[in-house]
Amino acid sequence: MRELEVVGVRVEMPSNNPIVLLREVDGERFLPIWIGAPEASAIAFAQQGVESPRPLTHDLLKNVLEAVGAPLTQVRITSMVDNVYHAELVLASGVVVPSRSSDAIALALRARCPIMGADDVLDTAGMPVPAEDEDEVERFRTFLDQVSAEDFEGPGGDDPETGTGPSRGQEPDGPTS
Repeated sequence: MRELEVVGVRVEMPSNNPIVLLREVDGERFLPIWIGAPEASAIAFAQQGVESPRPLTHDLLKNVLEAVGAPLTQVRITSMVDNVYHAELVLASGVVVPSRSSDAIALALRARCPIMGADDVLDTAGMPVPAEDEDEVERFRTFLDQVSAEDFEGPGGDDPETGTGPSRGQEPDGPTS
């Protein structure tokens, strides 16, 4: 087993599917896991330290485990079967509970416990971190640390009267060539 850290959550284009990206703490591989939108939100909220006025499902489970004296001590990504990741929750009592990987990651972030990846999972599904992309990963982490949902709100469209949207003859990123 190797320790993994959550790099962040993003949306894979053009499929528009959320993905959580994990990285070996003392290694050279990424582990991408495609997840559902609710789980992506739960992971992103935990990473950003967002607290709901009332406990959300992952908060509730963490609270219940702590209340019964069996807090979460570790999460393990144990296997990949038919392109589906399987995980386990390891409790302080020694009990091991099967879990979806996305739920396990969301819970691990809340419990502040290690996320471990099985060597065979990393050997099969891990992707090497290209040396030239390490700066890109750090920029992505910085972006994730600074972005909030409000950053994506605002006027949209292409209205010449209000000045919103791209000007005629321009792509959203600047002039066409």
